[in-house]
Amino acid sequence: MAPNESRYRVQSLDRAIDALEVIKDAGKGLTVTEVAAQIGASKSATFATLYTLVERGFVISDGQGAGRVYRLGFALALLGHHALAQTSLRDAAMPFLRSLTEQTGLSSRVAAYQNDAAVIVGQVDAPGQVRFDLKMGDRELLHCTGVGKAILAQLPDSRVGEIVSDSGLPRRTSRTITDVDDLIASLAEVRQRGYAVDREEDAEGIVCIGAPVWDHRRSNVGAISATGLRVSMQEKDIHRLGEAVRSHAQRLSRHLEGL
Repeated sequence: MAPNESRYRVQSLDRAIDALEVIKDAGKGLTVTEVAAQIGASKSATFATLYTLVERGFVISDGQGAGRVYRLGFALALLGHHALAQTSLRDAAMPFLRSLTEQTGLSSRVAAYQNDAAVIVGQVDAPGQVRFDLKMGDRELLHCTGVGKAILAQLPDSRVGEIVSDSGLPRRTSRTITDVDDLIASLAEVRQRGYAVDREEDAEGIVCIGAPVWDHRRSNVGAISATGLRVSMQEKDIHRLGEAVRSHAQRLSRHLEGL
């Protein structure tokens, strides 16, 4: 890190990461005193750090008083699982996204299904076309986006109802579906044709077509999509693009099944 950038480091975060590292390297539970000695911090600061990590599930504790020991928690395993899934999905998807963009002339993306959201993990911009402000790590709403509806359609209606109960159906445009029965009816159509269409439901003037992606366990891990301007698309174009997106999603799924 350049000297003039060191001011951006957060000391408490450094301490927390150091604590996780020494617990990992020890291969066994460590006391507050042992962790403090290894990370070069006071016992009070180390205790506060470990307490916070325990509260967030990144560390677990066992025992009482001075004999209490700390070990790595399950939240780290969950993060690791998602990191591996996102990395493998993105790496596997990129050649298919490039092919999809070349065939359709539209920007293409891949999203991972995570914590009831579609998280964008890869993107290929269409050359010479309008570029959309779509950033890696952005969370797409499930009920009004192409990738989101493609993912939702793979879930039972009862599960869709639970998700809607938790997160609601926020209106993004005048075309956003905000009634759960209408959404479930729309998802039935998605299952039938194999791709979802966001007709300006998430952003005015933007059409996004998504199709689900499956892994070797036949689990829905996310979706890919093609995104373009509504003004340049007729209805027949949308169906043609939907078939292209569905075909690429199926090819990607077969690839993932072989990993």
